Amino acid sequence: MSEVKSLLPAFSLADSNGKDVNFPRDAPTLICFVKEDCPTCKTVMPLLDALFRSDTNVLLIGQTLEGNRKLIEEFELDSPILDDSKLKVSFAYDIETVPSLIWTDGHGHQIERQEGFVKADWATLLNQFGAQADVDWDALPDWRPGCGSLSVDPLIADRLRAEAENSPLRARRIEIAEADDEFEFMFDQGFSDGLPLIPPTPERVIRMLSGTNRDPQEIVATVAPNMGEATVEKVAINSVLAGCKPEYFPVVLAALEAACTDEFNIHGVMATTMGASPVMVVNGPIRERIGMNMKLSALGQGNRANATIGRALRLAIRNIGGARPGGTERPTLGNPMKFTMCFAEWEERSPWDPLHVERGFKPEDSVVTLFCMTSGPTLIVDQTSLHAPQLASSIGMALESVHHPKAYMGSDTLLVVCPEHIDTIMRDGDYSKQQLREQINTSTKKPVRALVQDDKSGVGIPAERFAKLPEEMQNGEMSKFATPDNIHIVIAGSDAGKFSGAFHGWLTGPGGSIVVSKKIEEA
Repeated sequence: MSEVKSLLPAFSLADSNGKDVNFPRDAPTLICFVKEDCPTCKTVMPLLDALFRSDTNVLLIGQTLEGNRKLIEEFELDSPILDDSKLKVSFAYDIETVPSLIWTDGHGHQIERQEGFVKADWATLLNQFGAQADVDWDALPDWRPGCGSLSVDPLIADRLRAEAENSPLRARRIEIAEADDEFEFMFDQGFSDGLPLIPPTPERVIRMLSGTNRDPQEIVATVAPNMGEATVEKVAINSVLAGCKPEYFPVVLAALEAACTDEFNIHGVMATTMGASPVMVVNGPIRERIGMNMKLSALGQGNRANATIGRALRLAIRNIGGARPGGTERPTLGNPMKFTMCFAEWEERSPWDPLHVERGFKPEDSVVTLFCMTSGPTLIVDQTSLHAPQLASSIGMALESVHHPKAYMGSDTLLVVCPEHIDTIMRDGDYSKQQLREQINTSTKKPVRALVQDDKSGVGIPAERFAKLPEEMQNGEMSKFATPDNIHIVIAGSDAGKFSGAFHGWLTGPGGSIVVSKKIEEA
């Protein structure tokens, strides 16, 4: 036994006769937590009953109502058993093992606590209180471990933690009538992006919060357009809705922080009629730890982490920030990437520094990067180019059509290079990522005259504006992207198939959206 001095929580429980029994009492008390299917609990039942019959102040607490009844019948107990089938007292008393015997003073303070069965300690206890137990001590083991308390069962413990007086949950709870379908209710309330949601029960939200060390009431970001305060708890709720696991949660938090910066401009991203949406690229050790896909079908379906992390971000923007189609979200067409778009870079397959290192982070950092896309991924098919400059120029030709062949220097692109294209690029030796960018941009150069509006296309430079340009500029050339750095490059996809892809950006710069990276804070 270990000596502890702590004030125990008060409680009131009904005994097996329906009588309410209160604690603390004004006399030293022995409290013992038991459950019927625990062999060690059955070992100590005659000893507990002997203590009760000796007029010792004993409170016997059972964890199931039916189990309590069986124990009383099997051992013909004189002692009633208090009903803790809701497990609130077991949880409040931090019971991990049954039987747990707690000795208290007359003021509700814990003096000693013992778990399982130690014959010498129980013999001393009975002698101390003058209790005579009709048992064969020699037949009892010297020591026997207890069993796990029902209150530490993972599913039950999360519910108890959510319902406890010191619960970290503060969000308003919505009661649903028993006859109502909870899935249809969430659709009716407008919580959904059009797909079914996971009900955010308190125990599920508690479980999600275990994925971070951050205070549940910490404000992660202020989310436009409604300027809703996104607490860690509220983000956890939306992560549950999306189907995330707790280990994904730090990525969602970092992504929301990145999205709500002035640079990324989530309000503009969601409001533009071009149908823009965030693309999330994850780098660093967390990719493997949470099972993200960076290989076959990296941009497609089938991976829970990829799908639900991206969806959680979008649901948080919708439900906390209020960005909903028909309201402030006004895409002319929209795109399926508005449901989700999140993938990991296959860093190990790349000959270059991964995206997060390029952006100033350490290789061992876990980082999420947000890119604003308006369309894509556009498939870039090239199965015949033989060397780096040729393939780079071929990719550039494919990118000339971003938004429109005459739309130049307004946006950026996220280029996802497949492994087989990497092999082609590196066939003749080192070829840097910057060389790839520069060759792509060089290959997209067109005469400025070819970009003027004409009878074939109203898109392009207005003729009156072109006429005012200096002759040198009129006779010059223009690349698709303002600078090579407007081409962001990552590696992902299957080893089989020479098919890369590109996401088309929105309006690049302070008036639109700028790529933002955020370090992921893991628990």
